[in-house]
Amino acid sequence: MPNSSSVSEFLLLAFADTRELQLLHFALFLGIYLAALLGNGLILSAVACHHRLHTPMYFFLLNLALLDLGCISTTLPKAMANALWDTRAISYQGCAAQVFFFFFLVAAEYFLLTVMAYDRYVAICKPLHYGSLLGSRACAQMAAAAWGSGFLNAVLHMANTFSLPLCQGNAVDQFFCEIPHILKLSCSDAYLREVWAVLFSIALAFGCFVFIVLSYVQIFRAVLRMPSEQGRHKAFSTCLPHLAVVSLFISTAIFSYLKPPSISSPSLDLVVALLYSVVPPAVNPLIYSMRNQELKNAEPPESKDLLCP
Repeated sequence: MPNSSSVSEFLLLAFADTRELQLLHFALFLGIYLAALLGNGLILSAVACHHRLHTPMYFFLLNLALLDLGCISTTLPKAMANALWDTRAISYQGCAAQVFFFFFLVAAEYFLLTVMAYDRYVAICKPLHYGSLLGSRACAQMAAAAWGSGFLNAVLHMANTFSLPLCQGNAVDQFFCEIPHILKLSCSDAYLREVWAVLFSIALAFGCFVFIVLSYVQIFRAVLRMPSEQGRHKAFSTCLPHLAVVSLFISTAIFSYLKPPSISSPSLDLVVALLYSVVPPAVNPLIYSMRNQELKNAEPPESKDLLCP
């Protein structure tokens, strides 16, 4: 029986059996990937090169765009290459790297979304204290905490997952290396260590979720008390995009990891994984720019300003 030391590669889930459909999937994913690169790249350049966007909200948005770029670049290019070259293989080291970077970036993004909820809470509920509570140093520390927490979570889960002996083959029923599907290949009760680690992460994520919900309860109470309709509109225009992104991210991730086994199937797992790993990085720039006049008005920098002094 093979174990983790003898498995040199994994076989990822194929999107289609026929060559024509494989090429169609490649073209579709290439379009999504380029849209994500363009949208997040425009946000990065707009925030970096326009001084009026050098505020805490846009600093966190810049970090979110970086995480989205990393997240979609961890999974989609390999899936596109496999579809183009008609293969399913990914090396053992490549699979481990995919698990690490995907979990790192997704966890960091979730922690960052929690920080962004706090930013909106302070901006709307405690505007007089905004400058003192969210100064440059505090923003940098909170962003670093989000990235660092994601990194530590990724190290924990990768170390637990890839220390397990594998004896159920090497076929991963997903288009990228995802922890639940790798655990299915384990033949040892040692996988319970990773299950406890996942439960710990879920508990931590639930704590962040409660914080986000409580923040928005206070935000909506404050907004509804505003006497000015223009003030309410401006407050909603900065909060609703973040709330939409959080809702999309959390709902798809929860369904993916906590759905009942009775409704699980390879095709459903594939669709749900696409929804939480590919769709958010592609649509987040659209969601944030749709109701944000400052981002809309941020013109592309002239060539002489590309260094963004």
